[in-house]
Amino acid sequence: MAITEYEDQIQEIVNKSDHSEFIYDFLGVYDIPRATVTKLRKGMNNLAKEAGAVYLKNRLYFREGTGDLMQDYADLQERVDELGSKPRYLLVTDYQHLLAKDTKTNETLDIEFAKLPQYFDFFLAWNGIEKADFDKENPADVRAAERFAKLYDVVVKDNPDATRKGLNLFLIRILFCLFAEDTNIFEHDLFTNRVKQMTADDGSNFDQFIRSLFGVLDFEKGQRPVDTPSWLNDFPYVDGDLFKDRHESLHFSAKSRKLIIEAGELLKWDQINPDILGSMIQAVASEDSRSHLGMHYTSVPNIMKVIKPLFLDGLREDFEAAKGNENQLQQLYDRIGKIKFMDPACGSGNFLIITYKELRQLEIDILIELNNIGVSTMYVPSVTLDQFYGIEIDDFACDVTRLSLWIAEHQMNVKLHEQISDAVRPTLPLQHAGDIYHGNALRENWNSIMPLSQDEEAYLFGNPPYLGARKQGADQKNDIRELMGTVSGINSLDYISGWFVKGGEFISKTKCQLAFVTTNSICQGEQVGVLWPMLFSYELEISFAYTSFMWKNNAKKNAGVTVIIVGLVSKGQTSVDHKLFSDNRISVVEHISPYLVEGNDETVKKSSKQIFGLPKMAFGSMPNDDGNLILDEKEFRNLSRDTKRYIKRFVGSQEFLNSINRYCIWLYGADQKYLNNDFIMSRISKVREYRLSSNRLATKRLAASSELFGEIRWKDRPAIIIPRVSSGNRYYVPMGYVDSDSVISDSGIAVYDASVWLLGLLESRMHMVWLRNIGGKLKNDYRYSASLVYNTFPVPEISSRRKKEMEEIVFQILDMREEDGGTLAEQYGSPLADKNPKPMREALQKLHQNLDQVVDRAYRKTDFTDNNDRLATLLNMYEKKVQSLDK
Repeated sequence: MAITEYEDQIQEIVNKSDHSEFIYDFLGVYDIPRATVTKLRKGMNNLAKEAGAVYLKNRLYFREGTGDLMQDYADLQERVDELGSKPRYLLVTDYQHLLAKDTKTNETLDIEFAKLPQYFDFFLAWNGIEKADFDKENPADVRAAERFAKLYDVVVKDNPDATRKGLNLFLIRILFCLFAEDTNIFEHDLFTNRVKQMTADDGSNFDQFIRSLFGVLDFEKGQRPVDTPSWLNDFPYVDGDLFKDRHESLHFSAKSRKLIIEAGELLKWDQINPDILGSMIQAVASEDSRSHLGMHYTSVPNIMKVIKPLFLDGLREDFEAAKGNENQLQQLYDRIGKIKFMDPACGSGNFLIITYKELRQLEIDILIELNNIGVSTMYVPSVTLDQFYGIEIDDFACDVTRLSLWIAEHQMNVKLHEQISDAVRPTLPLQHAGDIYHGNALRENWNSIMPLSQDEEAYLFGNPPYLGARKQGADQKNDIRELMGTVSGINSLDYISGWFVKGGEFISKTKCQLAFVTTNSICQGEQVGVLWPMLFSYELEISFAYTSFMWKNNAKKNAGVTVIIVGLVSKGQTSVDHKLFSDNRISVVEHISPYLVEGNDETVKKSSKQIFGLPKMAFGSMPNDDGNLILDEKEFRNLSRDTKRYIKRFVGSQEFLNSINRYCIWLYGADQKYLNNDFIMSRISKVREYRLSSNRLATKRLAASSELFGEIRWKDRPAIIIPRVSSGNRYYVPMGYVDSDSVISDSGIAVYDASVWLLGLLESRMHMVWLRNIGGKLKNDYRYSASLVYNTFPVPEISSRRKKEMEEIVFQILDMREEDGGTLAEQYGSPLADKNPKPMREALQKLHQNLDQVVDRAYRKTDFTDNNDRLATLLNMYEKKVQSLDK
């Protein structure tokens, strides 16, 4: 049952004029069997002996109040203390007030009876849900968003011709009024009470009421018309541009009026977290995001991963160093009021809100420290909303961000007064909420939104949209082309690359720094060689980075994606420590490479030649035959012995990994007797028809040799086969040998005449690290590339003894595969999968680990710390080799 359903059902019970059936109706809301409640109503399972009491074993002891509610509660507590088996809840009410206790947690409830719907969660143990767990998954923000969703749907349905801007602005203003009356910005319950008092039950005059209210909130009381009704003058001056625009006339019904009143009466707006609420409110207004409210909420710990190393850790360190020194504290206080912050893809403002709250807390801490050392100062605000900027393509999200920032400001004003009693910072009139700009960030001039001089301290941060290269629409492609021009390879870039390029240009040669959350693809594979040389041309360097981790939110069904965080700064910022965060470890390094390991700015580039002396790698042979030269197992079995002379096994990625038997007609170098074979000639004829019908001239020309594959790279020798595409969920890409009687298809790659030790090298963790980072992934699959992965893979001098060790383990691996049975896909499993991971066969994994140890020792004598350490070693070898070849 949704939160609002609990609240609505209990509200109906509370509103009844006759409460004689209250406790039975109330129990019926929860997961207590209907038969049990019916028996209780008839007195059949009521264990209470006194009048006006109901005792349901293990669940509830209820008593109606007799005049002195506290005494009634004390008497009930005493009665329960005498019981051997205690009920979960005690409850006493006179239908004006209500007292309750959870005997397991010892939590108590002391509320007005009318407020009971707000506290339905107190009794959720009847549903097998502990309140602490419920609060964790369904905070006040989720409840508010559920109510907002119902209101939004009703208002939209009642106003089919209204503009989206008008609807959204109305809802944002309503949210502010509800929050204001629960947090002492307005008089308590002022807005809800006026709605109840001044509007008709059917909602017919609600629009007039709202227009009148919204019309005065942008004016100080002295500027309002002299005939302004007193009930309107009860509301203070708000300003902040929230009520500046004229209210768009809307139609309201009894249902929409009722929902607004319920939102005021049933919700605890003082418990709202603006960073959560903003995301959920935005999701409510976006139907495709409504599947689970809170799905798009980015957790505070994840946001802190970005802002702490970017600027917050440094500010906190400066604060610690300044303690006890009035001058240094005052300098820091002044400094934090001048720093600028911008999220150029701000969404509903999560990053800006958390940053604002952290800066305000630092402001408070500085004041407390000044007081501690005896410095008496009059409170003068330092941090203001004017320091915060955002760009967002969704106009409603911009409105939500402003609202959330105002809520955050009020909460911090309250916190300021709580921690420093003589420091008062009024929330009203609202301050201008920075510059939250509605527009396409990749098309806007960021400097016109957040003007920045060369010496100003400023920070860019956020979580821009990812959108892989193949998922971008025409608009996104045009955004990237408009930004990067004719740079070679930009069609392979993720959409988020635009924010790095735009941000990199913005911070170049300034004191401004940036850090964005991004998919790890921009630091792996082909994109590295396209994006990072462009960024380095702005004279930037990586200041800090988080290597791959799961970026999750706080929703119950949270969605996670593998991401990295990359910080950039202009070269020459000598105060920058280069920090790498990986697997809960922090390493301070000399320099961070674009592959997010210690190293320089060198990027691996495709090479048509093997630069470390390994045998040549070739693509498999491509039929270009519309399937007419290929046979499945059944077709092969039905062939005559004479025909089988012209058939070879056909092996590609799928066939190799999944033990699928396929065959091909192979007439390369064959005798001419096949000309008399009707089956073969029939197939050749179909190939010829297919090639002649092609629109490609090159394919038409192949019709002259329709008996042969379109591209032939086969050699009459055994070969190592490597699948061009294989699951990225595996520790190792399965590779192996095929004999000379097999044709490797173009979905595989071949190394002919390869030594066994080479297969061992390619199956090692060292090579997998190179493949994963340099080759990158297509979706979640490894995409093996001869020019980018194999030809560039660094190989040390390997002794004959070590090669023999590698060969011995490779033979053991090949034997294990044969003995173990099953396909290679099954044997190598998917241990890295997020959903339904399947382990690699244990014995096989152990052999691979033995091989890894032997190969690791070929690269260096000391153990590697982790895969990042391996990658750093490989990149260093690559750099030295490239430099030697350039000489």
